[in-house]
Parts: sequence; structure tokens; C-alpha cells
Amino acid sequence: MYIKIYFGEKPVFLCDEINPELQEILHHPDAVLVDEISSNAINALLHEIKKDEFHAGVILHEDLKALQRSFFKHFTLIEAAGGIVQNTRKELLFIYRLDKWDLPKGKVEPGEKLEDCAVREVEEETGVTNITVKKKLGETYHTYNAYGKHFLKTTHWYLMNCPAEQHLKPQTEEDITSIEWVKPSKLDEQLKNTYPSIKDVLSIYAENK
Repeated sequence: MYIKIYFGEKPVFLCDEINPELQEILHHPDAVLVDEISSNAINALLHEIKKDEFHAGVILHEDLKALQRSFFKHFTLIEAAGGIVQNTRKELLFIYRLDKWDLPKGKVEPGEKLEDCAVREVEEETGVTNITVKKKLGETYHTYNAYGKHFLKTTHWYLMNCPAEQHLKPQTEEDITSIEWVKPSKLDEQLKNTYPSIKDVLSIYAENK
């Protein structure tokens, strides 16, 4: 089992065993394996990530929860939620924000349930209504820097259904300039210009259809 965290396009895996997928990643000459969870070891890896040649990192520890706690304490943590929204024509909802295709999502407000946040963010960012949550798909993790701090965002993803007839309205104050319904068989344009964590969510969706 592992947790994948993106630093831009570069992944770091927190794991309690080296499975075949991680073994293949570690064959790359610029992949880094760390087998301890001390602050010094984690800080050394975080320094390596900044190098252009860095490919991927794998941190191994028998207690994944303890490893996650040790790694996450190096960041300011943010919780978010969002949705893969499918209409009655089996099309998926995409937003175009900051020159990338994305899925609607946003930060959880104090006291707000994750599922409620996911629905609210879809409604606010796209104008879609009459949403039914089908199930939770999983989480993605990515980091970013802002205001001199290092943030790690956990995004909780839900599969949602809605009627096909919608009045779509981009939330321009959130830098959303376009919204499109796209058939799952015609995602080439979106997949070429999106974030790696969004590709992961779409892969989970494809496995759970």
C-alpha cells in the first residue's frame, strides 16, 4: 500500500512495502529510496526533489500511518474535496482554469463535511445543480508553495451524477474561464493538458465504472 504525493510533476511515494510498480520506479537512475522517517532523512529527500534530474522518491517504513504523520508534519496541511461529475449522457464535467483542464474542487470550510464540500464546490464553480453523490473514489495529494509556506493538500474525490440539461456558469473569480462536458472516450485534449493527480483520479474513475 502507498500514498502518492506530487511535487509538481514529480511523485513521492510513502509505502509500507515495495510492490512491483514501485520496484519498476526505483530502477530509474534518478529515483531515490529512503528507508527511515527521521526529519533529517525527509528533509534530505525534500532537498533532492528540487533538482531538475529528480525522477521520483520512495520512502519505506513498516508503519504507513507513522510514516504519513512524520512526512506531513513538514507542511501546512489543507483539506479539499471535489467531484467527477457524470451527466445522464455519460459525459464528464471539466473546467478550464489557469491554462489547464481540471475538475471542480475546493477547500473544506470549518465544520463542513467532505461530501458536502465536494457538492458545494461543484455547484459554485460550474453552476451544475441536482447533484447526486454516488460514492467516494479516493484521495489525491499534491504540494505547493505560497506566502513563504510549504502546503500539502489532500483532495477527497466523489463520483457524482446529474441531469444533462444544465445552465453552466464558470466561477470567474476562481479563474475558471470555460466548462465542458466530455465523453470519456474523447479525453485526449484534457489528458494532454492537466495535472498528474487529475489523471490519477480519472484512472480510478475508469476502474470503478
